[in-house]
Amino acid sequence: MISFHYETNFELPNEEKIEEWIQRVITSEGKKEGDINYIFCDDEYLHKLNVEFLNHDTLTDIISFDNTVGKELHGDIFISIERVADNANEYNVSFEEELHRVMIHGVLHYCGYKDKSASEQKVMTAKEDEKLKMFHVEH
Repeated sequence: MISFHYETNFELPNEEKIEEWIQRVITSEGKKEGDINYIFCDDEYLHKLNVEFLNHDTLTDIISFDNTVGKELHGDIFISIERVADNANEYNVSFEEELHRVMIHGVLHYCGYKDKSASEQKVMTAKEDEKLKMFHVEH
């Protein structure tokens, strides 16, 4: 089950469409949907998690806690709406596109994709691009 939670005044305008897209992405990777929670928050909220759980004293757009069991994806994905907005401006893309990229980035980590090295980042970005195209495909 995919759930959306809000720790800030932001709300997704189209939860059902996004949930269906994420489900298609999970299936396309040969995985099964478990319990995935998206928690939308601000920089301060995410910074506290980054320091407390990862010992990183930096701002970030996403932190995902992976509790996947076998092929069934489970986890909590925390997203800073402030970082997403700033990144959208920096990369000259719409807020919606950047938000969707970050949202699917967390799921791709659960599917086993990494992004620590340059070669891993290249594969991750290609997968994000592939999955973003799926958002506009209606089933």
